[in-house]
Amino acid sequence: MTSSAPRSAAITGAGGGLGRDIALGLAARGYVVFGTAMSAAEVEDLKDASEGRVSLTVCDITKENDVKAWADGVSEALGDSGLDLLISNAGILTPGPLEILPLDAIRHEFEVNVFGALSVMSAFLPALRKARGRIVQVSTWTASLPLPFNGPSGASKAAMEVFATVYRAELNRFGIDVVIAAAGNMKTGGPARTAAALSRVADGMTPGQRDLHGDAFETFSNTLNRMQSSGLDSAAAARTVIELAEQVPPPSRAPVGPDAEEMLRTVRETSDAEQDALRLQLVGLS
Repeated sequence: MTSSAPRSAAITGAGGGLGRDIALGLAARGYVVFGTAMSAAEVEDLKDASEGRVSLTVCDITKENDVKAWADGVSEALGDSGLDLLISNAGILTPGPLEILPLDAIRHEFEVNVFGALSVMSAFLPALRKARGRIVQVSTWTASLPLPFNGPSGASKAAMEVFATVYRAELNRFGIDVVIAAAGNMKTGGPARTAAALSRVADGMTPGQRDLHGDAFETFSNTLNRMQSSGLDSAAAARTVIELAEQVPPPSRAPVGPDAEEMLRTVRETSDAEQDALRLQLVGLS
């Protein structure tokens, strides 16, 4: 990374939760920080919280024109110094039994978690080349050990991990590192949003769907809410992501949180049959 100018970072989903804590942590380390937000209120909140050291832009990463405009603006502000660090953090969760989830809802999760993230990476490559910078893709351990009723999340993050891995190979000759940060459960803004999403799915079931999946989905929902509420503190998770962003030499993949570390190890060391049993056990269905 460059050393002649202040280090720079761009973060998607920086208006709240983990992304917000990462932005504040990087700003405290002297980075010039840019990011995307969902609303003008988030922009002002982080501007105040960072004393003006973080500059957010309202940007829908599923819209290529929005992404291009944001990336062009950041790149112009940085000039010949380029971008040292891109953290691809934005993501959504679409829980529910695959049998009843609308395909449009699953497509939208892929639009955000995969195509939106890929669009951001590609838009910033010219600036990253200038700085020989680094990309950190925030993922989840469920990309490696997918859980029932959580298929779109695990599938979309797994797809993005493949793209990140391929980009790591393709960008190596330009001096650009790509790191996958596989997160565990975190006490960010996520648990409240997850609980709301779970409730919407349950409330939207038809009587026939409820007969098929209602009890199992309720058990899953209660277990997932407990898991997230007891997860890693958001600020601690942000510190871990920042450490991975600065680690030399960079890891190709690393866990964020003790539960993520345990699950990634379990995937490496257990059989398919053992993993099938574990995924049911984890969500209270065994």
